[in-house]
Amino acid sequence: MRDDDLQRDLAVAGSSLERAERTRHADVGAHDPTATPYAVLEDLFGGLDLGAGSHLLDVGCGAGRVLAYFVGAELPGRVTGVELDPALAAQAAAWSARYPNVRVVEGSVLDLPLAGYTHAYLFNPFDTPVLAAFLDKLECEAVGPVTLVHMSDNGEWPAYVGRARWTTLREGTFELPGEEGDCPQHFTIRRLDIT
Repeated sequence: MRDDDLQRDLAVAGSSLERAERTRHADVGAHDPTATPYAVLEDLFGGLDLGAGSHLLDVGCGAGRVLAYFVGAELPGRVTGVELDPALAAQAAAWSARYPNVRVVEGSVLDLPLAGYTHAYLFNPFDTPVLAAFLDKLECEAVGPVTLVHMSDNGEWPAYVGRARWTTLREGTFELPGEEGDCPQHFTIRRLDIT
């Protein structure tokens, strides 16, 4: 972990939010928890309209790095993290309880009502079939446009093929610290339009 990421974790959460562990939920398509570096989050979220009326959903929030970024950046909206792993959800809920605009839900995003979210973030939280089910659910339940930021090195792009209501706003790649020259993380920022 980079020292500046640790310092930012400590400032908001009081402890490191990195977790070097394997998922206990691979049987339902979950991937290992991975904390996104703050510099990457700044780039991805910097150009988005996360104003007072926004509500960001962090899918597979782990111990809560995106939640900590949201708090540290003093964004005026709300952020909800959903985490399948009870231990990770409890960790995120424990440190974030003091922030009134942060909420953590333990469980599957497929069981969470999605109406009202304006933004969603996914850093490779699950396999392509679960991603497709999430996109189906979001398309059915969204009550307004939703901006989705998706980072992945696993090629989940086929889940978006044939979905006419999505517009690609921006895409590119990042090399994560310590993984230079390895497999770059691809990101796409898409908007779901409500017709």
